[in-house]
Amino acid sequence: MAVPRALDSFVDDPARAALFVDFDGSLAPIVLDPAAARPLPAARAALARLVPLLDRVAVVSGRPASFLYEVLPIDGLGHVGTYGLERIVDGVVVLDERVRPYVGAVARAADEAEAALRGLRVERKGDVAVTVHWREQPDRGDDAIRWAAEAAPRLGLEAPLRGRMAVELRPPVPVDKGTTVAELARGMRAAAFAGDDAGDLPAFAALRALADDGVLGHAVSIGVRSDESPPAVHAADVVVEGPAGLAALLDALADAISGSTTARG
Repeated sequence: MAVPRALDSFVDDPARAALFVDFDGSLAPIVLDPAAARPLPAARAALARLVPLLDRVAVVSGRPASFLYEVLPIDGLGHVGTYGLERIVDGVVVLDERVRPYVGAVARAADEAEAALRGLRVERKGDVAVTVHWREQPDRGDDAIRWAAEAAPRLGLEAPLRGRMAVELRPPVPVDKGTTVAELARGMRAAAFAGDDAGDLPAFAALRALADDGVLGHAVSIGVRSDESPPAVHAADVVVEGPAGLAALLDALADAISGSTTARG
């Protein structure tokens, strides 16, 4: 696979480039049970190759940081969970301090969701958030959304829709993939984000804004296309077909950087 020209800056100056990647639908296929999701072996291998070649490589996901650390145990890889509200530091989950006053409310939300929405999958994301999924019962999406719309303000939480067939209750802290990626990309010459869903679009926009402001020399959005991804993903700078396509792209990028480094040496 040829590396798109949009990624030339990564090949030319990898020591000042950063790569950030979503998990579900990007590194891992979408599955009914979120706990069963695993990255494609080819994707995991490509990330392991890129970590020592680039200045910074991180997975930025709505998943808990502990889950990312468990399924992607790659030395040097950043694990940023719950959209940036938690991350792994020296093997330990570190929470954004602004989350702590809401830990009790998140626990109550999870208990209430399990009682009110029996049969739907309620995913507890540690102390940080709770997500209700209706992929297994698509006809109950309206029930979940109505419950979340009532419960969130009563508990002092937010309830954003998180892409495919899920609603999440989380602390009202102004953090998303856009704010997180903007923080991680500062100081880089080039940065790219790969994602497949609506929750990834703020990261695309954040990198574009940094480039427009001159903070970042080159920004690249990598859309991981599927039948369920929004049109904006299909309009990214680089578009690949599903997790297998992203794995192939990342592997090709590692080949190109390694080849370029060898030629310069």
